[in-house]
Amino acid sequence: MESKTKNKQSRQQIERMAQRAFAGEGLATGDEAVRELKEGWFNAAYAIRLAGGREVILKIAPPQDADVMQYEQNIMATEVASMRLVRQNPAIPVPEIYFFDDTRDLCDADYFFMEKINGDNLEHVKAGLPAATQAAVDRRIGAIIREVNTFPGVYFGYDGNPNLRADTWKAAFLKIVEAVLEDAAAKDAVFDYSYDELRAVVLKHAPALDEITAPCLVHWDAWNPNFFVKDGAITGIIDFERALWAEPLMEAQFRALFEGGVTDAMRGYGKTTFTFAEQQRNYLYSLHLALVMNTECYYRNYDTDDIFNLSRQYIAANMAWLTAN
Repeated sequence: MESKTKNKQSRQQIERMAQRAFAGEGLATGDEAVRELKEGWFNAAYAIRLAGGREVILKIAPPQDADVMQYEQNIMATEVASMRLVRQNPAIPVPEIYFFDDTRDLCDADYFFMEKINGDNLEHVKAGLPAATQAAVDRRIGAIIREVNTFPGVYFGYDGNPNLRADTWKAAFLKIVEAVLEDAAAKDAVFDYSYDELRAVVLKHAPALDEITAPCLVHWDAWNPNFFVKDGAITGIIDFERALWAEPLMEAQFRALFEGGVTDAMRGYGKTTFTFAEQQRNYLYSLHLALVMNTECYYRNYDTDDIFNLSRQYIAANMAWLTAN
């Protein structure tokens, strides 16, 4: 599934970027020196072999004139800052950032080089793991995310967009949801519910957000494709670009798309029961995710309708609960 936001670069340009990052060291010879990684849906990414033999990862943000959603503004800077922050905690297996360039004089966007993780993408191999190993991996993921959430913030919302911040979580979340609806309206997006219906159901349950008074770092995008595993153990977590200062229940581990019950990730996190107010927030966060998924389709112009169709189902499922309760 290809996205129109990807900022692909030539080998010659990548050579110059590597030389700047690694004190003049360029690429190895041969076709394997630059290999595009196509799993991501937003940034361009490459596996790079340097002249000295070391393998690194290059990630390039969309061009500055790319049409992105409000919450996606300056998210590469957020990613680098978040990864450098959580790397202070050895319990979080985040790769090292080797070099970050936001001058935009060599490339028309921000880019960075980071450590290549030793292991396989969990999304690709999880189904082939023994059931006990799958459960252990999920519990470990929950524990890692709990560690991410220990980093405190000074405001709620997004580092990259000051307009999506507030001193209270309720105010910030309402801004965040409204920004998604504004982004959707800018593309003439039509949901299966009116914009007013969506706003009304969020406001109905918004008082539950008042319980959250301390912002913490939330990865938000910690799905299986963003973890790596080797010999049945998690070796890395990536893609902190969509991180924000929020509450832990915004994490993917609490977004069981169409599944009920307690998961091993929840057990690993240490959160397996929910008050009614927590259920309200869980469904609000799930609705927000579904609206983001749907609206992103208008900005990225995917070549299939898979995400769009899934998001419609997800919006309907969450609206049903939020309307009835």
